[in-house]
Amino acid sequence: MKKLPLYFTTSLFFLFFLLPACSAQIPPINVDADSVAIKGYDPVAYFTEGRPVKGRQEFQQEWQGAKWLFVSREHLTMFQENPDKYAPRYGGY
Repeated sequence: MKKLPLYFTTSLFFLFFLLPACSAQIPPINVDADSVAIKGYDPVAYFTEGRPVKGRQEFQQEWQGAKWLFVSREHLTMFQENPDKYAPRYGGY
């Protein structure tokens, strides 16, 4: 049985072990200087009211290194139960 060339085995190692690890990273959340996501708008309101609504400081949740603001305790609870459903894609850009 022939030995595989070194460059070939290195390439296979990269493709099967390192490349999937790179693609599994979560994109960073776009935040302002105070670490507030999506400029303080309530991400749940886009789904429930169909428009952007500014959140309030008293209804705040930290998730993935960012502060998320909500207009009500109900929206905060909805986000806590399923943040991936309400968080914007691509880091909130």
